[in-house]
Amino acid sequence: MIYLDAAATAPVRREVLEAMWPLLTSDYGNPSSHHSVGESAARALDYARRLVANELNCRPNDVVFTSGGTEADNLAIKGIALGRPKGRHIVASAIEHPAVLESLDYLERLHGFSIDLLPVTAEGTVEEAVLRNALTPETTLCTLMYANNEVGTVQPIATLAAVCREFGVPLHTDAVQAAGWLSLDTAQLGVDALSISGHKIGAPKGNGVLYVRSRLPLEPLVHGGGQERGKRSGTENVAGAVAVATALQLAQQERETAAAAATTRRDHLISAVLDAVDGAFLTGHREHRLPNIASFCFPGTSGEAVLLELERAGVVSSSGSACAAGASEPSAVMLALGIEPEIAQTALRLSWTSSTTDAEIALAARAVIASVRTVQGLGNLV
Repeated sequence: MIYLDAAATAPVRREVLEAMWPLLTSDYGNPSSHHSVGESAARALDYARRLVANELNCRPNDVVFTSGGTEADNLAIKGIALGRPKGRHIVASAIEHPAVLESLDYLERLHGFSIDLLPVTAEGTVEEAVLRNALTPETTLCTLMYANNEVGTVQPIATLAAVCREFGVPLHTDAVQAAGWLSLDTAQLGVDALSISGHKIGAPKGNGVLYVRSRLPLEPLVHGGGQERGKRSGTENVAGAVAVATALQLAQQERETAAAAATTRRDHLISAVLDAVDGAFLTGHREHRLPNIASFCFPGTSGEAVLLELERAGVVSSSGSACAAGASEPSAVMLALGIEPEIAQTALRLSWTSSTTDAEIALAARAVIASVRTVQGLGNLV
């Protein structure tokens, strides 16, 4: 099997499992307990926090451990908005992750916030002028995805963050897909909050990180014992914190080499498919995209049928986000790019890890071409 759905989840790294193991067996204490077992756990939690802070170029106190990217997005958006209401106006893009869009909907419905969803270009980019026109002195928060999970487009986050600073508006970015492929230096990016998910970078599911500047008022989602400096109550998942910290450190250390190799594979795959399949087109930006995502539409086919053919050929992939479970409607991201609903439902996303080989990508390219041609042939028989 060739696994090309890494944007949905990646395998757990052995180094991460080894780092977690002592905290699930011998050092299992509650880090809030004032005895030797608890203090050992507290030291492990502090180690994980410092590890993450080093990779993000921030202070340890800016790091909050969460249950994943979804909680990190929710805490950033709801927490900053409710902690600093200002004019109750929020700006986001039309291609944000459901965790962001649903958080915004919640704030609009129950707290009276006004939400502006910015249009994007046909390649999925937020333009600086569009953002500038949307921000006002009453804007409470801006949230813009660093790299899109469906089409791979990378936003010029540092440039957009500079615009937000001109208006005194904090910027949160969902960096779940960017981790391991792009720089996460929060000082260089200029962001005020940044979300990461552990299971996209080699940690188990159920752990993540929110970087948020300590100076920003943050209303917690979960109240109770005041853990994470009052930002997220509940006994900390120490093993999970060490897992995501270890995975992040490994991913960022390997980033430049891994990204260069993945970009070569990506470009080979894109060229092979577009050259061989009539009518196929790439979705997202051709150049400013993640190294490990190639996404297409194949007009005149069925996306689900192509996926089934690919799986028969031993290639596992997806039609887009795995986070909108059971959704039968066309992808909101595809519609925001200006793609017609019927064509949007032919979408295919191929995504891989740094361990995916050149040979696997070459085989996958041939499988995509053959699968699309098979589905097109079946359509002609109807």
